[in-house]
Amino acid sequence: MPRIETPKPELRRGWTTGACATAAVKAALIRLWGGAFPEDVGIQLPKGETPVFALSHTAEGPGWAEVGILKDAGDDPDVTHGALIVARVAPSAGGVVFRAGPGVGTVTKPGLPIAVGEPAINPVPRSMMDEVVAEMAVRYDMDPDVEITISVPGGAEIAERTWNPRLGIVGGLSILGTTGVVRPFSCAAWIASIHRGIDVARAGGLTHVAGCTGATSEATVQALYGLPDHAMLDMGDFYGGLVKYLRRHPVPRLTIGGGIGKLAKLAQGAVDLHSGRSQVDFAALAALAGVPAVAQANTVLDAYSMAGPPLAQAVAEGALAQARTLIGAAPVAVDVIVIDRAGAIIARAGS
Repeated sequence: MPRIETPKPELRRGWTTGACATAAVKAALIRLWGGAFPEDVGIQLPKGETPVFALSHTAEGPGWAEVGILKDAGDDPDVTHGALIVARVAPSAGGVVFRAGPGVGTVTKPGLPIAVGEPAINPVPRSMMDEVVAEMAVRYDMDPDVEITISVPGGAEIAERTWNPRLGIVGGLSILGTTGVVRPFSCAAWIASIHRGIDVARAGGLTHVAGCTGATSEATVQALYGLPDHAMLDMGDFYGGLVKYLRRHPVPRLTIGGGIGKLAKLAQGAVDLHSGRSQVDFAALAALAGVPAVAQANTVLDAYSMAGPPLAQAVAEGALAQARTLIGAAPVAVDVIVIDRAGAIIARAGS
């Protein structure tokens, strides 16, 4: 008799620390500017999702209001799952000002998307909170001059289990997120979805597919080549899972796209690009760039600021060579696209 397999339940997604902080800011502003603390609060994320968050903590005092929201990472094994993300709002001397409260780190080294000395609150969460301040200011007819202090009780201890100390983020966690959504990090499930994507592409007669490390590189590559959605394989960190399957189930052309940090790992032979399972060898990167100072870089972005476009091109060519090696004799032409954080192409190699 054929074996009947029980369908596995779909993994539950969650919300980033940046989304939680944004919702907390919105709820705190409602109280600061004349309303009562709501029971829950909804926000709109960059891709249009509209999650609603329950308030887990409220406090207020002369000229300030504070809200805390529990981070729910869904089925992702995220170290910040269950952490309380707290936002305190108060009037500022002008514009939106961000502060790091207890448990949120401060940037101390260059190479990150936030300047040295700034709270480790990444650009997209900052933008989301800016938008909420503007929205609430219009609703309550107030000036959008707000000081936002983000805290995470116990965040300094949690941060010891992340790469923050090595990156020069001291004192706590980073407030992260590019879409607001945490997608469950199941290696087997993710790799299986890559394989199914290749199967669908082959069945549809596609001759060109792309594997990208994130949403920004995916958007750049898709626009560059005019590829349909089903040609975009959600590679993420699983470069090896993608290329090894294509070796056995080839598509005529593969484009690999990503930021210089992830692709530097690929150029050095990594097949899993996750920060917890592969790291950049900066001494080797210095030799590749021909710039000895790169050996002392804190991040690949820091290295790129020292060495410039020649480093990006060397990374693209190294990543291409590694991809061709892993593809082997399979009839797959490969090219590599390296982007910066804004999605601009800084290097290309291959067909």
